[in-house]
Amino acid sequence: MNQLLSSPDVLIHIVLAASAAFCMMIGSAAAAIAQAKAVAQACDSMARQPELAGELRFTMIIGLAMIESLAIYCLLISLVLLFVRW
Repeated sequence: MNQLLSSPDVLIHIVLAASAAFCMMIGSAAAAIAQAKAVAQACDSMARQPELAGELRFTMIIGLAMIESLAIYCLLISLVLLFVRW
């Protein structure tokens, strides 16, 4: 058992898997927090100025798409870490 874990290849794979998991965890959490804050602020703005609701909604959707790209980039980095052989 100790010989298996002391192999450099196994340790590299363990570190890569942990790095990929950490990347997805931080990226997803950051995207979720940012999206929640953006939606809350947009709803607050729509409540204060209902006549601008259409423009605010459009801007919010564009912003949410940009925020979601953070999670997609983190997924891409995680997949590269897991499946690309060095």
